[in-house]
Amino acid sequence: MNKLLKYRANLNLTQEELAEKAGVSERTIQRIEKGTEPKGHTLKVLAKALGVSEDDLKGNTSVKEAINYQLAKYINLSSTLGIILPPINILLPWFIMKHKNQVNEITKQIVSIQLFYTIIAAVCILLSPFVSRWFGVTKELTLILLVLSVVVNLYVIIRNTVELDKNQKLYIKLNFSFL
Repeated sequence: MNKLLKYRANLNLTQEELAEKAGVSERTIQRIEKGTEPKGHTLKVLAKALGVSEDDLKGNTSVKEAINYQLAKYINLSSTLGIILPPINILLPWFIMKHKNQVNEITKQIVSIQLFYTIIAAVCILLSPFVSRWFGVTKELTLILLVLSVVVNLYVIIRNTVELDKNQKLYIKLNFSFL
């Protein structure tokens, strides 16, 4: 994320509001957020409008996202409330993430893990009656898969919470993100 965009988002300003506050055009804000480096007068007035130093705005390197690890743990643990009702294990963490403005790689990964888990568990459970019939396995296969999926998801949630507490990273994560 571009530095100007990050600072603007932290202050909940639109491009138009920042442009008016700094006395520059909205198009200037758009160009800087797309990668043009602010210089001279523009740099000075934007830094003043955002309440940051000029050095903070220089360069297009990303601002390291401020991650509230305690809140990330709560977002992760909120998935347990929906462990039996799969839509809640996705929607509740996503809602908290958005509402508390903690959209970062860790929280996106937490929601993605729950989404991935829900898809895999649903496919396995939906296919279990067919597998039981094809291979003559016991009819309790669906129930066994359901319990197993709950236990696996609970393990993932608890393991990631412990790792967030100890090392401020996720232990179990995906190589991709749905968000």
